[in-house]
Amino acid sequence: MGPGLYSEIGKKARDLLYRDYLTDQKFTVTTYTSNGVVNFLRFILFFFGGSSYLFPPGKKARDLLYRDYLTDQKFTVTTYTSNGVAITASGTKKNEFIFGEIQSQLKNKNITVDVKANSDSNYAFLLLVLGLEALTSVSGFCQLLTTVTVDELATPGLKTIFSFVVPGQRSGKVELQYLHDYAGVSAGIGLTANPIVNLSGVVGTKALSVGADVSFDTASGNFIKYNAGLSVTNADLIAALTLNDKGDSLSASYYHLVNPLSNTAVGAEITHSFSSNENTLTLGTQHALDPLTLVKARFNNYGKASALIQHEWRPKSFFTISGEVDTKAIEKSSKVGLSLVLRP
Repeated sequence: MGPGLYSEIGKKARDLLYRDYLTDQKFTVTTYTSNGVVNFLRFILFFFGGSSYLFPPGKKARDLLYRDYLTDQKFTVTTYTSNGVAITASGTKKNEFIFGEIQSQLKNKNITVDVKANSDSNYAFLLLVLGLEALTSVSGFCQLLTTVTVDELATPGLKTIFSFVVPGQRSGKVELQYLHDYAGVSAGIGLTANPIVNLSGVVGTKALSVGADVSFDTASGNFIKYNAGLSVTNADLIAALTLNDKGDSLSASYYHLVNPLSNTAVGAEITHSFSSNENTLTLGTQHALDPLTLVKARFNNYGKASALIQHEWRPKSFFTISGEVDTKAIEKSSKVGLSLVLRP
């Protein structure tokens, strides 16, 4: 098992500190059907209406600390047809705005095609009247993001990703990813006259890896992003150190699996901003009350505390209650989130 891509650095601690925390209402349903998909998705989209190549490093710690902390209202439905097409419809309410999205995925051997359509809330009623077919005929009301992924292209470990947005004449991008036992490399370029070039790479082993992530704007001749990271991993501990924001912020994350039987883990992330001379410290933990019930909690140095309980009431189906409070203004800041995930 190699070091993976740059996005994996520090993820374990982030999962512990941020994953699964909700301060909104979220409902997810997964079903398997061979017909009736289009009409069902049409209802979901219009009920809500509305309008990088790599993720930041430190994945394990980020998932623990941050994943699934939400402050919006979200509803998601996923269906699978008999010929292998996965279709997901979602609606999100953020403050006074509502956004709708439909995503479909088709896999055929080593080729995966993803198509995502999103609408603006200003056009929700019109789309409801016109029906789902309006998405393909009225381009001004939505954006279509298409991503084509080809795995094992020419050689094992090589992946090619091509993406573009309609409308969007300058949105085309091509990315190549290569994974080896001791290295992971990703290179991407925009399909324009003066593209932005992205390059990231990780070298090392399962125990120790180092990597960097840079973006270069050929139009201005300047680097618009350069990050670097280091990750150390053993059986029950993952630590990561990353330099982000073109050297302006330094982050260190830590994930420790205390008890594998009860899935008990602790994690922390501290970030220092050199420009503002500010520090942000987040601490988190998780523990399985039983094989089907997980509790998590986190706290940061600004006084914000969050907690959640998640129960798997049937295989792959989860019910989650999450809360967040600012301990410096408890009477004004408390939030509660609900999530229901249904899968057959």
